[in-house]
Amino acid sequence: MVAVTVWNEFRHEREDDDVAAVYPDGIHEAIAGALDADHDVRTATLDEPEHGLTEGVLESTDVLLWWGHEAHDAVADAVVDRVHDRVLEGMGLIVLHSGHYAKLFKRLMGTSCSLQYREDGGTERLWVVDPGHPIADGLDEYIELPETEMYGEPFDVPEPDRLVFTSWFEGGEVFRSGCCYRRGNGRIFYFRPGHETYPIYENEAIRRVLRNAVAWASPTDGSPRTFGARE
Repeated sequence: MVAVTVWNEFRHEREDDDVAAVYPDGIHEAIAGALDADHDVRTATLDEPEHGLTEGVLESTDVLLWWGHEAHDAVADAVVDRVHDRVLEGMGLIVLHSGHYAKLFKRLMGTSCSLQYREDGGTERLWVVDPGHPIADGLDEYIELPETEMYGEPFDVPEPDRLVFTSWFEGGEVFRSGCCYRRGNGRIFYFRPGHETYPIYENEAIRRVLRNAVAWASPTDGSPRTFGARE
């Protein structure tokens, strides 16, 4: 069984009635609810001790999902260091929506991770541009979201190892919305949809993507790695 930790700031839901109306139990609970009985799921939030990401929690996590927005700077550098090291060791990481500005993601990418945005983005079509990728398993040609925030290019990230989704928005913008990377032994997937004022994580196709992404990002044993001098 894959051990999953869903991390969320859990600030918007407690401070904004509009967000609380969409995600009354928190975005982390909606994401956790998308995962089925094949996953051992726990949640963690920013205001818990050590942001809920203690050494013990991370050591027992196969895949970490990360949602952040308004409090990136509040994440302690020591916790970022800890999570970064676990990704390099092999823990999978799925970075969601505005998590592109997280300290952790920017460190792993080595770039600003900046982009264009417009909160009222209208309709989005999330096109599957790599239909043979495991994250796209079971999906149609595209996922249509009737209301969403727009993210637009340029997106200042490294060229993805694989690009699974490209978004088109009603205003004509496009965006690389499903980017796969590998850092050390860890697999990383950036997935754009998920603004806090829209019920994106209730969409069954989006929930299918999350399940597929967890399966793809789960660590594998692989060959042993040794470093340093050999006799």
